[in-house]
Amino acid sequence: MNFRSLVALSVCLLPGTLAAAEVDFVKEIAPILEMNCVSCHSGDEPDGDYTLSTKEMAFDSGSGGAIDPGNPDDSMLYTMTIVERTDDELMPPLRAGGPLSKNETELLKKWIEEGANWPDEVKLTAKVKKATHISPDDFELVKKLHAKIVAQAEKEKGDAANYKNTIPVTEVDYQMIAVPGGEFLMGSPETEEFRKPEEGPQTKVTLDPFWIGKYEVTWDEYEPFMITQVDRYKDGSRKDYKSDEHTIVDAVSQPTPPYTEMSFGMGQHGYPAISMTQHAANKYCQWLSAQTGHFYRLPTEAEWEYACRAGTNTAYSFGDDPDKLTEYGWFYDNANEKYQKVGLKKPNPWGLYDMHGNVMEWTADQYVPDYFKQIAGDPNNPYIKPITLYPRSVRGGGWDDDPDRLRSAARRGSDALWKQQDPQLPKSVWYHTNAQQLGFRIVRPKKIPSPEEMYFYWNSAKDVY
Repeated sequence: MNFRSLVALSVCLLPGTLAAAEVDFVKEIAPILEMNCVSCHSGDEPDGDYTLSTKEMAFDSGSGGAIDPGNPDDSMLYTMTIVERTDDELMPPLRAGGPLSKNETELLKKWIEEGANWPDEVKLTAKVKKATHISPDDFELVKKLHAKIVAQAEKEKGDAANYKNTIPVTEVDYQMIAVPGGEFLMGSPETEEFRKPEEGPQTKVTLDPFWIGKYEVTWDEYEPFMITQVDRYKDGSRKDYKSDEHTIVDAVSQPTPPYTEMSFGMGQHGYPAISMTQHAANKYCQWLSAQTGHFYRLPTEAEWEYACRAGTNTAYSFGDDPDKLTEYGWFYDNANEKYQKVGLKKPNPWGLYDMHGNVMEWTADQYVPDYFKQIAGDPNNPYIKPITLYPRSVRGGGWDDDPDRLRSAARRGSDALWKQQDPQLPKSVWYHTNAQQLGFRIVRPKKIPSPEEMYFYWNSAKDVY
């Protein structure tokens, strides 16, 4: 073998130089279509006049452009599977099991990019998805919760006010502060000490009224949700669930048992709950909503900062001097290497405690460095809807942070390393064992969202673990 042949052979053997295998329509694409699409796109009156039973009908019938070989971005068969969960065009629809998994949409995209090879003789028939169990925590449950929440709102008409409520299942109290809607300047000025580029440029943001938790959610509130002594599937649904015996509260997914004591010896009664994933925090909000008839969720980044600032425009809600931080929050200098009971420090001007420090708090948003650029066109109730699991936005700083992390405008994203010590395979959808300064507080918007929006808030981290 000559030198040139040896070089050619060595190149072929280098990692990554082998051609990727072509997507197999029969083994990889047909099952996706048969289990998710064909039932609605077949027969005499298919949805959208688009039939997926045969190659001829799929490429030639209905609204053209559904499959454009070589061009997935011009093919509705792909583009309609990756729209937001709440979009009416989503295929398959939310209430029919959508959206597809990331792996499934990537397979569809790759298949179309490769020319959408569909053997002429292959015909598709609708098939039922194989599943080990059917979770009751689905869109139908959310519709029932929505109806309950709307009915409760009709009974409680009137001006928004602060209130104390009791969790029916546990008889534990929690308190909510009414926050008026309004406009504020979000972000930090370029002159602010410790400012980071992702905190601006400052933007005027308008928000509708809402209630927000007076305190961070405590173990007293959260642990009965987390520890239930019920056998559960990994997704948190009950193995013994029976629709004729259990309530809508029982239908909400709850955490599987933790593999270690989750307060890590730092204290429980009166202390903030910690180390939950955003999915777990979302599900707590749904669980609380199912009991009370109020719609609860995580605050958006904008709502969180608005509530934290409480009408101020300084680095902290009490001014610019970090030396005063010991009066308002727990952080590296004074927390003694652990979180502290909620409500021991001074509140901000709107009566909210521990907005600076103690535990950093989940928000509902995807974390994006160019947040202010993205909301510039529509600064009314801004919300960066999550599309990937990491990073998600957290605010407020925690007990192990320096003062700069506790500023009103300081931003941070979640990290997969927060699960580093999780020994489970796959890693738990419920716990961030390495994030021991991570907690949350709840929000209740005055305006009740649609069932589709509720479903998204409570499940935005469900299908991306």
